Amino acid sequence: MSLPWPSFWQHLPVEDRPAISEILTELLAHGALLGDAGRDRELYLLAREHQRDLSEYLAPLNLELVADPDRPLLQVRPVPGECGLMARFNKAETLLVLTLWRHYHDVRLETVSETVVLSANDLWQRLRLYFEHVTPPTEAQLRDMLNRLRNRRLVRVLWSEDPTRFGDSQIEILPTLPRVIPFESPTAWEQQAALYRQPGSAADDSTEGQG
Repeated sequence: MSLPWPSFWQHLPVEDRPAISEILTELLAHGALLGDAGRDRELYLLAREHQRDLSEYLAPLNLELVADPDRPLLQVRPVPGECGLMARFNKAETLLVLTLWRHYHDVRLETVSETVVLSANDLWQRLRLYFEHVTPPTEAQLRDMLNRLRNRRLVRVLWSEDPTRFGDSQIEILPTLPRVIPFESPTAWEQQAALYRQPGSAADDSTEGQG
């Protein structure tokens, strides 16, 4: 059954409406629209054309539509303390996101590269470095967490073709990730990371992030 097109969007061309529905589904389901190539590129260009309409549609949900200045990327960002559509990372996911955030920050500080990539082995080693008293995830756990972050459009993952060499898998950290748990500086990051560093930490097992 097809539901009626909203009356407040009657000005949108009929031929664009199915794609507008796709765009909203992508934004609400995954938190971001990546417009690199193919159909995704077509949707991205249409979304930029109707960005004001999309922004006004999302505003009552306390969701902000943000355009990345450097890449073909649109991200839905919840307004802290206002949006009820917030997901919660568990403790293991929080440590992973903190590790990815720090690596992204450090690389962007040192280079002008638009892409930040590291291997699964490097990620695992950084987890151990930043949180030495926390038991690191197993390969299966890390794979599951990366799949969840990929579904949220926070990372891209190129899995190793050799199933015995999971550590060679390449992880691209997308600029959506630092907006999910934003820190004004490495000092603010350090304060949050310190909560998880001690054995038997009393830190909450979860933290809020973009749904």
